[in-house]
Amino acid sequence: MDWTEEDIVLVPLEWLKPHEEVKERNRDKLLEMTKRWGGYTKPLIVDKHTGAILDGHHRHSVGQLLGLKRVPAICIDYLRDDDVQVDVWPGCGLDAISKQEVIDMSLSSGVFPPKTSRHTIADHTPPIFIPLERLLVLPSLNGPDET
Repeated sequence: MDWTEEDIVLVPLEWLKPHEEVKERNRDKLLEMTKRWGGYTKPLIVDKHTGAILDGHHRHSVGQLLGLKRVPAICIDYLRDDDVQVDVWPGCGLDAISKQEVIDMSLSSGVFPPKTSRHTIADHTPPIFIPLERLLVLPSLNGPDET
C-alpha cells in the first residue's frame, strides 16, 4: 500500500481518538522538532469511520500542545482493510489484540499503555510539509480542505 500526497487530508484534531498513552519524553522531543521544522512532515493514520488513531499518537499529542485545529492524516477503512494488521508489542502484558479492541478502546474514556498495539501498515507515506500556520485554523465552509 503506497499512499500519495492526494491521500492526505487535514482532519479536525478534536475528531481524533487515541487508544494508547504517549511517552512524554518522546512527545517532548517531537514537539521541539515540530517547532524547529515549523510544520508536520508525516501524516497520522486514522480509521475513517471513528477517528481512531492507528499511527501518530505522539503527533496528535504535539498538535494538542500547540493548539492546532487540524492535522494531516491518511484515513483508512481499518476494520475492512486486510493490508493493515494489528499485533502486540513484546512485553506489553497482552498476548493478542484485535482491530475491534483498538476501536473499542479509542471510543472509550481509557487508553492502553504506550507500545501496546503494533500495526503493520505500509510505511510508505509520502514526504509532506504542512506549515503549522495552516494547521492552526479550521477551513472555510466552502468545502473540504485537501493538502
